[in-house]
Amino acid sequence: MTTEATLPSTSASPTARQVWTRARGIALALVLLLVGAIAIAVLRSDARHGELDPRSADPGGSRAVAELLADRGVDTRVVTTLDEAAAAAGPDTTLLVAVPDLLTRGQQTRLHNAFTDSRGRTILVASGSASVERLAPGVTADPATSLDSTLSPDCGLPAARRAGTADTGGVRYTTTHLTADACYPSERLATLLRIPDATGDGDTVVLGAPDILLNDRLDKQGNASLALQLLGSRPHLVWYLPSLSDTSATGTDDERSFFDLLPSGWLWGTLQLFIAAALAALWRARRLGPLVPEKLPVAIRASETAEGRARLYRKADARDRAANALRSTTRTRLAPLTGVPVTQAHTPEALLPALSAHLHGDGQDLHTLLFGPPPSDDAALIALADRLDALEREVRRP
Repeated sequence: MTTEATLPSTSASPTARQVWTRARGIALALVLLLVGAIAIAVLRSDARHGELDPRSADPGGSRAVAELLADRGVDTRVVTTLDEAAAAAGPDTTLLVAVPDLLTRGQQTRLHNAFTDSRGRTILVASGSASVERLAPGVTADPATSLDSTLSPDCGLPAARRAGTADTGGVRYTTTHLTADACYPSERLATLLRIPDATGDGDTVVLGAPDILLNDRLDKQGNASLALQLLGSRPHLVWYLPSLSDTSATGTDDERSFFDLLPSGWLWGTLQLFIAAALAALWRARRLGPLVPEKLPVAIRASETAEGRARLYRKADARDRAANALRSTTRTRLAPLTGVPVTQAHTPEALLPALSAHLHGDGQDLHTLLFGPPPSDDAALIALADRLDALEREVRRP
């Protein structure tokens, strides 16, 4: 009688203490990052309203120009919905649209219809190709922006000639309007256009950059002079800050696709990330040279390896793989004994005829034995192993 030594089982799963030890550094970093983000949000949550907001005293705000206009008798009112902006259009009002590209196609069309015959002034700040063609028909935005920010007027517009050089460099425009004033050119394309209405005293001003309206840029060059003249031509200034939450203009035309909501340059950014990921994959997958064989520190007997694999198969209930391994090994050993090349040992058309001629048995039973379906239970697997051993012994019998 033989006895089998029982080895103590060990678990490969980490304990809760080990998991905490490994993850506590990452958890601490995440907590510090969260606390820092909350602290920054609290410190910056004072009276800040955002860029181009006449209520904001931040460097990117426009409170300074609003106060200078107030000293000259121009009252400034901030609106955030399309209904308010459309209702404010009038001959004594200047309507400034801070970020025209945030408007949907339907909103752009409705806003243009509202101020077309208002005989007032409309100022579009840094309007790109997504909005300028609807808000100012006949004007096209060039895809390439100006390389210089400070430009000379080089036009006959009195406001521009009095202001002199200003920071208008940004989006560049072309127009089909013959009566338009094209000022502050950059490589022969204007960064400020004034388009008079066909009827009445109204006009539309397209400004390529918001710099002349910002608090930290107002005292540079002729920015203050140009801003006060453009915004102070009428007693009332309506400052329209488009909002993504504005539901005043709804309809099928206002629906935006996912790609319309993505910021400009996302395609190139995604391409750069893809290239970086590909380079990182190549770097991680590169081989440093041929594999170096090493001798095992301990010689393991083949019977122990077979027993260990058998236990793994049994634990995984993988009778199909175990039966396939038994049949494949048997076919490999039987092929040379029957004159069949080893390369064709797993082909029934080559192995079975030679084996049937050698044994003079039923070819159908041999096919089921060597190439049949996997056994349904452990007893059938043991019976299969016994039959394969018996077949091999019979073939080897002289």
